Amino acid sequence: MTKHNHQTAPTRFIEANGIRFAYRRFGRAGGVPLVFNQHFRGTMDYWDPAVTDGLAGNHEVILFNNAGVSSSSGRVPTSFQEMGANAIAFIKALGLTKVDVLGFSIGGMVAQEIAIQAPDLVRRLILVGTGPRGADMATSRSAEIFAATYDSPEYLWLAVHFSPSPSSQAAGLAFLERKLSRDDRDPEVSGEAASAQREAIGKYIAPADRVFDHLKNIRQPTLIVQGSNDVIIPTVNSYILQRNLPNAQLILYPDANHGSFYQYPELFVSQADQFLRSSHQGDDANLQPAERLPFPSIVSEAI
Repeated sequence: MTKHNHQTAPTRFIEANGIRFAYRRFGRAGGVPLVFNQHFRGTMDYWDPAVTDGLAGNHEVILFNNAGVSSSSGRVPTSFQEMGANAIAFIKALGLTKVDVLGFSIGGMVAQEIAIQAPDLVRRLILVGTGPRGADMATSRSAEIFAATYDSPEYLWLAVHFSPSPSSQAAGLAFLERKLSRDDRDPEVSGEAASAQREAIGKYIAPADRVFDHLKNIRQPTLIVQGSNDVIIPTVNSYILQRNLPNAQLILYPDANHGSFYQYPELFVSQADQFLRSSHQGDDANLQPAERLPFPSIVSEAI
């Protein structure tokens, strides 16, 4: 176990693909590290310490800013395929040959591209609040929410990640307090970087024939986590992922929006830890899909 946690892990830098990637690394070393891929306009300081420190109890956690984001150099590509390639270059520059990958929101789209482009590198996937290529965004309120004004700039994330109910908003305020707990925080994402991310989203969700075919190539055991009413990347997309990925299971949290795992961090950490640790009992490649799953394919909304 390293001596550092989410608040104290030093920011380090490593060069790959001509990019100087900023990253932080902490938790229990010696196993398969868990690499986090962040959401739109997010940096390393936008993760919830209750999630990162919770998972760091049994896993080594690696947070990083992809190319052009915050303290990393370069420019943000305008496609998730390119972002995935940059993430792979970063992981390999660390000398890692096997990782677990967690992706949240557009980070989940990048995570899928990592698994497609470097299948031997990725052992397991956790996809939170995300969708596939050609995602169904018909009911998304993302544009409206990000264009609105808020009493505090941080309250944007209450609308993005949490439902309007009193209990969810209270969980959101607790999340914001945890989120802002680090002193030496990353710079915010630039307008240019956010624009490139928006362009990548537009390309990714464009309709196309046989748009879900790529999911059949993601054969790693996959845990999909979603809120019951995600107004950013609508919840239906998690059902699409679960139906089309060869070895996926879905957890749906009640009265929850885009940041469902921030509303239920202890429960998420417990379930994600079980999912990641279950393969320690044997070699996934030698198991049939049903045998690989540590719990049922769909967990109901009951907590």
